[in-house]
Amino acid sequence: MLDDVYNRRVLELAADIPRLGRLPAPDASAKAHSRLCGSTVVVDLVVKDGRVVDFAHDVRACALGQASSSLMARHVIGATAPELFALRETMTSMLKASGPPPDRHASTLLTFDAVADALGQIAASKAAAAS
Repeated sequence: MLDDVYNRRVLELAADIPRLGRLPAPDASAKAHSRLCGSTVVVDLVVKDGRVVDFAHDVRACALGQASSSLMARHVIGATAPELFALRETMTSMLKASGPPPDRHASTLLTFDAVADALGQIAASKAAAAS
């Protein structure tokens, strides 16, 4: 029964992914790809005053990758870089450190990896501009 609820929710999220597309002028863009299943996610971010103010993504992933991208898109606006880095670490720990990971955990982490990469680019760009 729990598997049915879980699978239904994953499919619901995968079928309704907000903020699809690309931003015209992002602060940073990043791509994450899983060789395991071929899933790819590209994210665009705009950060102002330390918070994400705009986000878009191109998602070419399996249902788990689509569902995690859908969740990211629903909650990323207003988040800070430390919050998003911590969320990525929590997801990675949950999927990789506590026993055997799910079969397709790589695609589930793609959106988190791409957002972390884009945030790192923004931080590096600001640090270089300040020098």
